[in-house]
Amino acid sequence: MIAPELTQCILCPRKCRADRTKNKGFCGAGKQIRLARAALHFWEEPCISGTNGSGAVFFSGCNLKCCFCQNASISSQNFGAVITQNRLAEIFLELQEQGAHNINLVTAGHYLPQIIPVLEKTKPELRIPVIYNTSSYESVENLKKLDGLIDIYLPDFKFFSSETAKKYANAPDYPEIAEKAIREMLQQTGEPVFKEDLLKTGCIIRHLVMPGHRQESIRLLHYLAENLNRGQFLLSLMAQYTPMQNSVYPELNRRITKMEYQSVLRTAQELNFSGYSQDKSSSNYEYTPDFNLEGVLR
Repeated sequence: MIAPELTQCILCPRKCRADRTKNKGFCGAGKQIRLARAALHFWEEPCISGTNGSGAVFFSGCNLKCCFCQNASISSQNFGAVITQNRLAEIFLELQEQGAHNINLVTAGHYLPQIIPVLEKTKPELRIPVIYNTSSYESVENLKKLDGLIDIYLPDFKFFSSETAKKYANAPDYPEIAEKAIREMLQQTGEPVFKEDLLKTGCIIRHLVMPGHRQESIRLLHYLAENLNRGQFLLSLMAQYTPMQNSVYPELNRRITKMEYQSVLRTAQELNFSGYSQDKSSSNYEYTPDFNLEGVLR
């Protein structure tokens, strides 16, 4: 049965109102779920990847479409294969049997009407947490529907400046939308809870330091420290920005410098955030997953 929300889609802040039963929305998604990869993934934070890997399910399409996206082949070019809801349920259980520490839904917001029934069906059979891995360009209304189904949220806080968000993602409302979305996630999860070295419930706010934007990153960290309860989340400060070839924005055609990252990291330390940092070696194309439909088709 086709979800009525798809006939005039306003699932995300874009509110493109596409009839996704006939055409694709701004995100590139139609009425059916499309996946690019479903496999063990070892490049998340240590408390997520652990030793066995995270059961990462990469959904095709994206409602943000940042111009610097490392996963452009699936976020903008929409690479992937169409699957049924029954197949998605099988994938969750298959990843669990492979030893995944969690089920990691990567950029899934544009498929929530199809995914929520699958989660409701499989949740009783899952012995591992379910993660919602998102750009944070989400509506609070839709996030509320996930309450009780998601154990861990991995939201990005990409841009603190509306101007930057407009320039690189055509989303000037991103900072306001992301803050509201993250507040809802924190309300659902509460303080992080670990079992040994693995996160079982909680929220990790991610921020990618971008070339030429360290001052914006520093302003964001001060804002988070002043407006959110630091005990309710972990901070993951990422150094993995990898330039895409021939960007229309020359300032993005380089990796971040050691000084840029260290100055932002030093601010995070001064503000007493708990969480994770990255080595600059993470800025490497080798860490971009191979989207080859692994684990998608039977």
